[in-house]
Amino acid sequence: MSLRVAVAAPFIQHGTNSLEEGEFVVSLSLDRDWFSPDQAKRLIDVATREGLLEREGPEGDDLVPTFDHTEVTVPEDFVPDDDILRERSAFERVLDALVAEGMEKHEAVGAINGLQDELGLTIEAAAVVYARREGIDVSELAPIAKAALGEDDSDAKA
Repeated sequence: MSLRVAVAAPFIQHGTNSLEEGEFVVSLSLDRDWFSPDQAKRLIDVATREGLLEREGPEGDDLVPTFDHTEVTVPEDFVPDDDILRERSAFERVLDALVAEGMEKHEAVGAINGLQDELGLTIEAAAVVYARREGIDVSELAPIAKAALGEDDSDAKA
């Protein structure tokens, strides 16, 4: 959730749907003093990999959010945690989606663990299956979960 807010903030501040990378970095580092310029660039990488930002333009210098940033509220006292700069696992991303839909975190974790045990899946695959059963679209994470299944298979054969 805080990653989405941090990504949305520069677009809300500028009242635009597209920003050059440099404008985005300045907004997060100098205007808001949330990150150093290097950390702001890292945030771009993380947000791009997680599907929250896309690069456009002839040089790929323009950043465009893949979600409706106008629907995001940036609380006045909001300061993102440094942990949003790290890659989150597919499990963490699915869990965030479930919580964003109103599910209690501990209930979701318990249900996913139960499904993992019942079906003999990786935690990532169980999370995707559970989210789909709950009617939450996490289709962008399915390939990651599927790849994790392949990794477990190769581990089992070694």
